[in-house]
This record gives sequence, C-alpha cells and structure tokens, in this order.
Amino acid sequence: MKQDVFMTEEQNEDIIVPSKKIKEMKPKEKWNDLGLKPTATFVGVAWICLGVGLISYCIGLWNSTMLLSEKGFYFTLILFGLFSVISVQKCVRDRVEGIEVTDIYYGISWFTTICSVALLLIGLRNADISLSEKGFFGMCYILANFAAVAVQKNTRDTKLLSKMD
Repeated sequence: MKQDVFMTEEQNEDIIVPSKKIKEMKPKEKWNDLGLKPTATFVGVAWICLGVGLISYCIGLWNSTMLLSEKGFYFTLILFGLFSVISVQKCVRDRVEGIEVTDIYYGISWFTTICSVALLLIGLRNADISLSEKGFFGMCYILANFAAVAVQKNTRDTKLLSKMD
C-alpha cells in the first residue's frame, strides 16, 4: 500500500493527542537544566580570547615601527570592528527572537563589519611591515572580533535566563 508523505487538512485533524501524556510532562526545574545557559568555562574562554586578541593587537601596535598616524588608524580600526561585529550579532539575535530591527540598521551593521575587515586588509596589504607582522595583526584582529561576538552572546543569554529564573 502506497502512503503519501504529506497529509491533507482532514487527515491532520483526525490525529488526536492524548491529553494525559501532555499533563504528565513536567517542566524543567531551571533553565540551566535545558542546557541554554552558557557554561562558566565558555564564558571564561570567550573573555580570555577577547583580552588576548585585543591586548596582543595593542602590544603589537605599540612595538611596531609604524608612524603614529598609522598606529592610530589600526587602533581605531579594531575599535570600529569590535563595535560593528557586536552590532551585527545583536541585530541577528534580535531578529531571531522576534524583536524588531530596522532594515537600515541591520544593513549598516553588516556594511560596517565588512568595511572594517576590508580596511584592515587594504591597510595591511599596503603597510611597510614584515609579512609575519601582517599575519599577527590579522589574526589578533579576527580573534578579538570573534571573541567579542561570543562575549556579547554569553552576556545576553545569561541576562535573559536570569530574568526567567
């Protein structure tokens, strides 16, 4: 006998869910029991990665032989990048949770994130520093930006779940 994978509306209405099974299900005691709360290890690692990426980047700038104006450009660039990726993360998360985010702010957040990475790549491509220094700055930049997203996610999850407990 051949069965269709999809059901019609009439077939769908014929399905009866026993009410006893639904009543017997008990909610979890705490939200942490659902595995939604970030672990202390994950929170700690995210903060450590943010600190390592940002501090290493700044130490590299301090010790580089670039002009002061170039150092200022790269320092401003990491601050710009950190703010941009946090804005993107917040917009994406708000939309997933059904919180209204204007299309213009969402677009600007993505645009500034892409611009910050593009400016870093263009700046490092044209910088008069060794290839290993260029790689160092690029890796620290990406590490700090990725960690900033994780820290913001953890902070938001922890705050949201603490309100629900």
